[in-house]
Amino acid sequence: MPHQPASQALKRFRVIDLTQVRAGPTCCRQLADWGADVIQVQMPEHMRGDDTLGGQDGSDYQYTHRNKRSITLDLKQPEGIATLKRLIAGADVVVENFRPDVKHRLGIDYESLSKDNPGLVYASISGFGQTGPLAQRPGFDQIAQGMGGLMSVTGQPGEAPMRVGIPIADLCAGIFAAQGILVALLEREASGKGQFLHTSLLESMVYMMDFQTSRYLIDGEVAVQAGNFHPTSIPTGVYKARDGYMNIAVFGSKIWERFCNILGAPEWITDPRFHDKPSRSVNRDELNADINRRLASHDRAYWIQQFNEGGVACGVINNMREVLEEPQVQHLGMVKEVVSRWQGPQKLVGQPVQLERTPSTIARAAPRRGEHSEEILGELGIGAEDLARMKAAGVY
Repeated sequence: MPHQPASQALKRFRVIDLTQVRAGPTCCRQLADWGADVIQVQMPEHMRGDDTLGGQDGSDYQYTHRNKRSITLDLKQPEGIATLKRLIAGADVVVENFRPDVKHRLGIDYESLSKDNPGLVYASISGFGQTGPLAQRPGFDQIAQGMGGLMSVTGQPGEAPMRVGIPIADLCAGIFAAQGILVALLEREASGKGQFLHTSLLESMVYMMDFQTSRYLIDGEVAVQAGNFHPTSIPTGVYKARDGYMNIAVFGSKIWERFCNILGAPEWITDPRFHDKPSRSVNRDELNADINRRLASHDRAYWIQQFNEGGVACGVINNMREVLEEPQVQHLGMVKEVVSRWQGPQKLVGQPVQLERTPSTIARAAPRRGEHSEEILGELGIGAEDLARMKAAGVY
């Protein structure tokens, strides 16, 4: 079946997805969800070994590769490379996450491909960058979390460094790459030229450290673990009511005063231990213990209602079942439905950005390996006889 755009926004663009694992596929999923014709290039069945994300029938794979088409090509055969180049000649974007030297070895680097397609936008995602002393190292999400500083500020004070519960370096690198591609496509409208762009798990992680980097670069302060509490805005963190935990966020003196009054502790407003931000920082542990003692008088639902009605941000801490049953999440319509040819009806989380005129949906479930090979090769003008010969030779 020909391209079924998930949105009208990017339907005029064709993307060749040469990626594996998560960062690259995440980038291409972003483009596919907004309507681009994303063609996922995988190894042929006889070379399989690139099944990641729990295998092609796994929920992770189904989520990451929706809205794409799949073709298999043996890039170790000259005809496989030649066929890939024919695909790329008519494409707008190529995304790859090989180690930096592989694309040059295969002759599918930006410099080579742009000679025949000067409008090509070529995105590379790596572990540590395209050049430099660590460029050839294999990249992995948790390694980037550690090297980028995230693990040093995650976890309880004084305990071992802690990774976060999602592959955040992979996901951010993929999303930043997709953003870079969109910027390059916009610039191409003015210049008529494509360009090479690249990001890495390490760069993405350093960028995501956000205010922690400026605390060091500007203030000279090396951040440490703060557990479930915000490192600079106090009191902000996880607190325990009578029946369980919740988040409370107190930012600024006005909200601090509201918080004290709702909690029944107006005297804290002028208490020298707590009356300003520096004092609350010094006496953080004492303040948190006092807050928990007062919260123990009522259940979470009571306090969540009281604080939110009083203008103090407060919320429950959900597990994944509770998240997807949350009325506000359901109202936002984030869960989409699609029917897989192979697995039947599926529910998947869609894009978190809503474009009113050209919305994103899930038009196509994740493909099986090479599901659209003959369809896509046929679009290149390859006839039945050549298709049969290529199939017999293991080219696809």
